[in-house]
Amino acid sequence: MRTSTVLFLAVTAIGIAAPLAGLYPLFLMKCLAFALFACSFNFFTGNLGLLSIGHAAFFGIGAYVAGHGLKVWGLTPEAALGLSILTGALLGVAIGGMAIRRQGIYFAMVTLALAQMVYFFCLQAPFTGAEDGLQRIPRGALFGVLPLGDDLTMYAFVLVTVAGAIWGLQRLMEAPFGQVLLAIRDNEPRAVSLGYNSRGYKLVAFVISASVAALAGGLKAQTLGLASLPDVHWTQSGNAILMCLLGGLGTSGGPIVGAIFIVTLEGYLADIGTIRVAGLSFDLSTKIPIVIGAIFMLCVLTFRKGVVGEFAERFTRFGRKQAHSTTEAVDTHLQN
Repeated sequence: MRTSTVLFLAVTAIGIAAPLAGLYPLFLMKCLAFALFACSFNFFTGNLGLLSIGHAAFFGIGAYVAGHGLKVWGLTPEAALGLSILTGALLGVAIGGMAIRRQGIYFAMVTLALAQMVYFFCLQAPFTGAEDGLQRIPRGALFGVLPLGDDLTMYAFVLVTVAGAIWGLQRLMEAPFGQVLLAIRDNEPRAVSLGYNSRGYKLVAFVISASVAALAGGLKAQTLGLASLPDVHWTQSGNAILMCLLGGLGTSGGPIVGAIFIVTLEGYLADIGTIRVAGLSFDLSTKIPIVIGAIFMLCVLTFRKGVVGEFAERFTRFGRKQAHSTTEAVDTHLQN
């Protein structure tokens, strides 16, 4: 069975079981939106090895476009998300077309600079609400028929959308297109010598990644009813990087695990509020980045390849050791 199919079934099964276990649909929808955002980042950076610090631009613009379409234009949810995807793709062509001409740190700096331009545009644009953002975004009715006001109905829609998008990304990596991306990552001069247009493949991968990130932003805006400046700030790109590194950059399920961990941790620390240690008071709700940073350092030192990456490597080593032991046992039996 293909990895894409296994991943789709796993996300769907866990997604169906989670509400039955008593978890709140609103929290689960937030986890799914950020899991998709992390997967979009991993699709490009994890498979091509080029660090993008500008993915927040696509996530944020997707949230703003979907929110404006639902609140002001009265679009249906699927139309608003489609507009988000299209906007993310166009922005991806503009940013990617300039960034892919560079390599390494220069590529990262170009994506950061262009994303900050998008941030300042959103800060001053009249349709974004500036520092107040777009609030009370309606969820609308799917195809104009099925209202999504109920949390469980909205959750089912988000689950199907996210599971399908994650399956699509993984399926692309299993196709020849994905294998070419890995070849470019491992040895670009050799891929070029074989006749592949490396810049073209990079640009297409970047646009696909940007489109999915915009879809994630649109889902987040629909779910929470809010699109604001933090969605498009560069720190949101840092969150995607953190999620992928914690779960396992370049792995199929790592970004999902990392996103769920970060979203859960943020909510848990915000709920704890103030704690007292040795007579001193600490408000954890204002120190969430510090706590997450400390946990990130610990995980990087302990799990160099992320949680899923380390698990996969150890499982592979165990399988090889078992196969080697079996081979030795057969050879010994034949010799005797």
